[in-house]
Amino acid sequence: MAETQKIDDTHEAWDSGKLGADEKFVQRAPDRAERELDDSLGLQAISIRIPKDLIEQFKLIAKIHGMGYQPLMREALKRFAHAEIRAILTQMANEGKKELLENGNQKIEVELNLNVAA
Repeated sequence: MAETQKIDDTHEAWDSGKLGADEKFVQRAPDRAERELDDSLGLQAISIRIPKDLIEQFKLIAKIHGMGYQPLMREALKRFAHAEIRAILTQMANEGKKELLENGNQKIEVELNLNVAA
């Protein structure tokens, strides 16, 4: 009978994949654990249809940056949203929809009418 080689439990063994990389030990986390993880990270699962070629482009970019394509997509969406909000507020400020406060800051009022289907 062949003797099993023991791998020491070290950070290096986990990081290199010597430990934890065998698919026979993989199992899906319980739904509750997934919900708790999402809640703690402030994440929400959504369903969206994206062209296959765009997904492949994100996968390529993500590989170059050494990350997963979904975190890259989250980062791209976050950057877009911040830039777009900044552009909208700048445009509004330039159009004179502002009020100068006593402390020298500008107050810009924005009315949003969001029609969201339930």
